[in-house]
Amino acid sequence: MTIPKILIKVALQSRHCPISNAADTSQPLIIMGNGPSLRQAIDHHLECLQSHPTLAVNFAANTPEFFTLRPRYYVLADPHFFESADSNPNVASLMQTLTERIHWEMTLFVPHTTLSTLKRLPLWEASRRSDYPLRIQAFNAVGVEGQPGLCQWLMKRQLAMPRPRNVLIPSLMIGVWLGFKTIYVAGADHSWTRTLAVNEANEVVSIQPHFYEEDKREQERITAVYRDVRLHEIIYSFYVAFKGYFSIEAFARSQGATIYNSTPGSFIDAFPRAPLPTC
Repeated sequence: MTIPKILIKVALQSRHCPISNAADTSQPLIIMGNGPSLRQAIDHHLECLQSHPTLAVNFAANTPEFFTLRPRYYVLADPHFFESADSNPNVASLMQTLTERIHWEMTLFVPHTTLSTLKRLPLWEASRRSDYPLRIQAFNAVGVEGQPGLCQWLMKRQLAMPRPRNVLIPSLMIGVWLGFKTIYVAGADHSWTRTLAVNEANEVVSIQPHFYEEDKREQERITAVYRDVRLHEIIYSFYVAFKGYFSIEAFARSQGATIYNSTPGSFIDAFPRAPLPTC
C-alpha cells in the first residue's frame, strides 16, 4: 500500500507539541488581526476587547494599545521574527517588549521549527523564569491540502493545518485547538487586491496597511521582499489563504466551534458575519 505523501510530510516535519484546552473556553476568543479596521474596533469596542480573552499577532506588541488590551495569547509565525532580532530594529523592539515588559499572563505561540533559534534569544530565558508571566508554546505550522478527511484527521491531532500563508491561519487553528467554541475575528480586512499594482519597471507593488502607523524601515523591508515576486505568485498566495479559511471553517465546525468574521468590509468569505460580542 502506498503511504499518502501528506503522511510522509507530517511524519518528517511535525512534532509532539500538544496545546491544552484554555481555562476560560466558556467565553468567546477574539482574534485581533493587524488590518486597518482594528483601529475602529479598538476605538468603539475597547471594553469588549478588554473583558474577553484576546489573541494578538506580529508587531502588535510595538503599539501603545498593546498594554491597554493585554492579550492573553500572541502568535508569531514568520521565522523572520526569530532570525533578525539583531539586525531589524522593529523586531528587536518587539522582542524586548516580550522579554521585559509583560506583566500579565500571556502565552506566546511559535512554530516548533523556530525553537532552536528562539532558544538563543533572551526571550527564551525570560519565559523559563518562574517570576515572569509569559510562557512559550510550540505548534506545528505544517501545511497540508487535498484528501479532506485525512487533512481534518491531522488537524484534529494538532499535527497540521491549512497552508499557513499568513499569521491568521495558525491563529484560527490555535483558537480551535485551545478549545474555544466561539471565535470572533477583528482586523482581518484582507483587502489587499485594492492596493495591488504593477509599476513601470514591472515591479509588483503590494501595500498591506495595518491599524498602526507603518514604520519606514519595515516598509522598505517588505518592498525588498516583493521586488522579485511576480504578480501571479502573489495572486496565487491570496488564493491559498482564502481557500485555507474554508478548510478552517469546516474543521472548526467538526469540533463544535463557530468562527465569526467581525471585520467590516473584510474580503474573507468563509465565515459568517457577526459584530463583536457585547460586554
